[in-house]
Amino acid sequence: MVSITSTELNYLVFRYLHESGFTHSAFALGYEAGINKSMVDGNLVPPGALVTFVQKGIQYLELEANSNSMDADMDDDFSFLQPLDLITKDPYELQKIIKAKKENLQKDRVEENEKHNELNQENERVNALEREKEKKGREQEQEQDKERIEKEKEREREKGKDKEKPLQDHINREKCEDKVIVEHEENGTLGGPEPMDISTIPTSLPCDIPSSDVKILEGHTSEVFACAWSPSGSLLASGSGDSTARIWTIADGPSSSSAQNAPSNVVVLKHFKGRTNEKSKDVTTLDWNGDGTLLATGSYDGQARIWSKDGELRSTLNKHKGPIFSLKWNKKGDFLLSGSVDKTAIVWDIKTGEWRQQFEFHSAPTLDVDWRNNVSFATCSTDSMIHVCKVGENRPMKTFSGHQGEVNAIKWDPTGSLLASCSDDYTAKIWSMKQDKYLHDLKEHVKEIYTIRWSPTGPGTNNPNQQLLLASASFDSTIKLWDVELGRLICSLNGHRDPVYSVAFSPNGEYLASGSMDKCMHIWSVKEGKIVKTYTGNGGIFEVCWNKEGDKVAACFANNIVCVLDFRM
Repeated sequence: MVSITSTELNYLVFRYLHESGFTHSAFALGYEAGINKSMVDGNLVPPGALVTFVQKGIQYLELEANSNSMDADMDDDFSFLQPLDLITKDPYELQKIIKAKKENLQKDRVEENEKHNELNQENERVNALEREKEKKGREQEQEQDKERIEKEKEREREKGKDKEKPLQDHINREKCEDKVIVEHEENGTLGGPEPMDISTIPTSLPCDIPSSDVKILEGHTSEVFACAWSPSGSLLASGSGDSTARIWTIADGPSSSSAQNAPSNVVVLKHFKGRTNEKSKDVTTLDWNGDGTLLATGSYDGQARIWSKDGELRSTLNKHKGPIFSLKWNKKGDFLLSGSVDKTAIVWDIKTGEWRQQFEFHSAPTLDVDWRNNVSFATCSTDSMIHVCKVGENRPMKTFSGHQGEVNAIKWDPTGSLLASCSDDYTAKIWSMKQDKYLHDLKEHVKEIYTIRWSPTGPGTNNPNQQLLLASASFDSTIKLWDVELGRLICSLNGHRDPVYSVAFSPNGEYLASGSMDKCMHIWSVKEGKIVKTYTGNGGIFEVCWNKEGDKVAACFANNIVCVLDFRM
């Protein structure tokens, strides 16, 4: 008999969590169960394997019960059973359940037939009486008709035929009125406007980004979790569950141009040494340095890697003991910051390729990190805490507590004076280094908030005359825009049908791109709070990002592809 090991079962559960979008749960299970050390070849395990496995087990139990049965009609009897019965009962018990339910069903049928027969007999009696009444009624009507006709003839003879014409006119007028009413009803004009008036202008079609404005980048063999444009030019990086990152060269100009139609120039950054992909080396996060010369990638194997823009591996940073969830360069480009499931954050010195300092303040996995300036940064964790730390100091500069659930993301505003956070507790909060308690508690979402983004507007940005905003994206399928000065909701962007995993402001702050598990990427006008462009792919979207010119948006999908979309209004 074939059996399944606990290692194989753990891997199936890990894959199920991953495919269902429970990323943090998947990483936690993978870390604790040592998935990266298992001998299971991820390439041989198809999507939805766990569900298929359970369904196959139920089918086997059905067959087992059937093969032990002497009843020729047993094939049709499994409708009497629940899936839980098949899992928890042996074949003998299943047959007893089926037998009992069949007997009850037959008993019910006999009773129902008896009632049905009685009802039929009663109906026959009633019908016979009705028929008799109808017959007598018809006879009376015929007698009355005869009398009426005789009287009519008598009147006609007496009065002549002058009355025939008005009578015919009246009949014709009635017919004409009936016809008008019928025509009005058919046209839908009776009691309201015509149906065509309800939606003469299609609401969604003008928004759709045409296929001529879309460039599809194929090559990854698993879901694409992360994407980022180089700040210096036309390079787009993507990171995938296939243990590779890729750097794509995207030609300037519209996708429909001849340059864009040529095959994409791509460099593959392999995170494995063997021939086959290793699931433990999923590329979970990536970030370009400030001048776009180096790309850092974080992987499920706990290693950070630094690559040149040409795809050359410059250094491997190895100290974490669990998957890396977040990775950020400081503005100066001399330090790289990483946060891991091992509960720590590490600052790496790029010149030496060595770790500079490890920060061990959290009691659970570190989910996100973000630099405040070149030497201080914030970290957040599933322990619901936020720490602000400084290179060279052994204690946090500040600790913010107030969330009641995992803190999924943190972001400093453009000036580094305000810190925004979002959590599984359905809230986003804004913090200041000047006080311990949050400045604002933003409470309008009704499910977990997955990510947040500041607008590139206000003091210290290229758009100083525009208002500073915060966008939050949630599993409740909405994005909300917040006035950070007053701590109030400006508007809720309701256009997605599934969890929203990513949002990104355009460089001028006028538009917001959003990507969701509903396979749609929407581009919203921030001023109007409306969708101005939309694109529907064939998989859930994990991340969206704008190029520095603001005329292209990239999106990475669960069906292994990356899309680059032209944006022009």
